[in-house]
Amino acid sequence: MKDLSWFNDMEARIPTGEVRTRFAPSPTGYMHVGNLRTALYTYLIARHGQGKFILRIEDTDQGRLVEGAVDVIYKTMAECHLEHDEGPDVGGPVAPYVQTERRPLYKEYAELLMERGHAYRCFCEKTESEEDSGEFDRGDDPCRAMSREESDRLAAEGKPYVIRQRIPHEGTTTFHDEIYGDITVENKSLDDQVLLKRDGLPTYNFANVVDDHLMGITHVVRGSEYLSSAPKYNLLYEGFGWPIPKYVHCSPVMRDQHSKMSKRHGDPSYEDLIAQGFLTDAVINYVTLLGWSPRGEREIYSLDELKEIFDLSGISKSPAIFDIEKLRYFNAEYIRAMSPEAFAKVAEPFIRRSVKNPAYDAAAIASLLQQRTEVLTEIPEKVDFFDALPEYDAELFVHKKSKSDKDSSKAMLEKVIPAFEALPDWNDEGIMDVMVKLAEAEGVKNAKVMWPVRIAAAGKAVTPGGAVEICRILGKDECLRRLRVGLAKLA
Repeated sequence: MKDLSWFNDMEARIPTGEVRTRFAPSPTGYMHVGNLRTALYTYLIARHGQGKFILRIEDTDQGRLVEGAVDVIYKTMAECHLEHDEGPDVGGPVAPYVQTERRPLYKEYAELLMERGHAYRCFCEKTESEEDSGEFDRGDDPCRAMSREESDRLAAEGKPYVIRQRIPHEGTTTFHDEIYGDITVENKSLDDQVLLKRDGLPTYNFANVVDDHLMGITHVVRGSEYLSSAPKYNLLYEGFGWPIPKYVHCSPVMRDQHSKMSKRHGDPSYEDLIAQGFLTDAVINYVTLLGWSPRGEREIYSLDELKEIFDLSGISKSPAIFDIEKLRYFNAEYIRAMSPEAFAKVAEPFIRRSVKNPAYDAAAIASLLQQRTEVLTEIPEKVDFFDALPEYDAELFVHKKSKSDKDSSKAMLEKVIPAFEALPDWNDEGIMDVMVKLAEAEGVKNAKVMWPVRIAAAGKAVTPGGAVEICRILGKDECLRRLRVGLAKLA
């Protein structure tokens, strides 16, 4: 019998009765929306239960590793406020938390399964993809019936082999899922999956069972595509004599009614969404609701509030459709709820994409945008006129609502310019006072003065903010220069 005392000591380091969840991504690229949702659910289950949230890097599929992917995982989790209690970067009682660093452990446990009759060596030639997937017709595998002595002899001679799980031919296996309930499958429908590959590394299906047990994981959250593998996991747990954790299989996140989200089809990752101008907190809120519903009609929740109310009963069996327009709604709500100072901070990089002139106060420009912005990437186009007056046609001065035409606009600019020149204090009150008094003197509505002023100042029909705010931010000299340009167009 193998001596597994060192590994079994791990179990003594974990408090009994503690809720422990793990997020176990593979470092194979970007953090897609489904991965982020899994991370959120595992985090919320742990925090709601006053337990521990663990990060484990599952890097045994060496052929698919992407350089820098681990950094993406750390960065995404930090930005999303998903602080892990244990992991490769912070350590913990059951370290290491990177699977390739736990390599000797899997071989010992695979051999323990063989000793107990729940696994066997397979010396048949297989492709790497077959080993990774475990797909193999056990009825055609002569190694399943090979004696242990013959198996030991071939292994001692150095013949390459994998270790496969020995699935019973008869009977059924039942597992319980917190979302889908009890599910029973015929054992004859299950394949003898590979547990340990020729290179000594475990397959995902084996490593996650061993690690989940040794790390004391109480709740395993994963996609519903793994429901078909759950019976094999149960048989592994039973073969080792280990308790089975609670399974939480989540329905997929869909691009539409028929297609799952996929990077290949241009569906966004978390990083893509941030680059597209969405706020992290809005993304977290929306992604949490993709397949989970709180009680009541409320939709906007902070992460702290989600920790308090999250429960498994709210998770749906139905696929969730990712709706970018719904996310825009969430994002707009979050933007409007921000303090002016907080919004100015997140908006400034987008403002500076088009407003290069440091003389223009980014915070002042941001104040015009907060109630008019859904995603931050809208900002550069909205405010580019501050940096340079765009080319525009005099027809822009014609506006039916304010009853403005070219002649009336010309007349208003001719009177506004000298009044602005004489204005001693360039502020909102003074600028507004000039235009209001001119409207009174001319017997027209304020809009008939403000429309041509705004067009001349911005060169656009649609702007954040009105004539007063735009003139004030431009400054007296630049504002007057632009009004004179507008007047020249109307001459």
